[in-house]
Amino acid sequence: MADLSVRELPLFPLPDVVLFPRDVLPLHIFESRYRMMLQSVLEDDRRFGVVRWDPQTQTMATVGCCAEVLQHQTAEDGRSNIVTLGQQRFRVLDVVRETPFRTAMVSWIEDEPVEDSEQLKTLSQSVDQALKDVVELTGKLTGSAASLPDDLPDLPRELSFWIGAHLGGPVAEQQQELLELTDTRERLQLEFEMLDETRRQLAARTVLRDTLANVD
Repeated sequence: MADLSVRELPLFPLPDVVLFPRDVLPLHIFESRYRMMLQSVLEDDRRFGVVRWDPQTQTMATVGCCAEVLQHQTAEDGRSNIVTLGQQRFRVLDVVRETPFRTAMVSWIEDEPVEDSEQLKTLSQSVDQALKDVVELTGKLTGSAASLPDDLPDLPRELSFWIGAHLGGPVAEQQQELLELTDTRERLQLEFEMLDETRRQLAARTVLRDTLANVD
């Protein structure tokens, strides 16, 4: 009987792009090899693997995320605009073909079973509050309305993926680390530490700004 947890998957390496489950990723397909890849996946199950390509080391990550094509539009010149949605994470076992596009045998990755659901729930609530504080403080500093989406995930694993996907700045290395973790608690703990540090910095800047504003 075939191992259903292993399959062959076309790969799309992208410089410093880390896709997370349930995250939406629009892409512009223009290289001929990826035009062929898109045609192939549209004829199959509309799925391919997004993996981070590190421009500094010129290496491809060994863990990525499967992307499903939700929408596609192809122009007369053959270029396409597509919208994809992150699905399961995978580990690259073996690259089996390099041309016309890279294809690999991959195995699916899931988080380990939760041992202490109450502890995880408490941590998730702390992460959620830190996230709200960061958004609120950012709005105060920039003088613009800032809010979180109404459909922000409330399940710990899904929340951890959402935060990983929405980290700001050049943080591909941190995102890759979060993507590769298979412990929901560990992922949330790292995200809490990042958010808490950002919250402290924003709070300090807010106090400094208010202090200077009150100086005659």
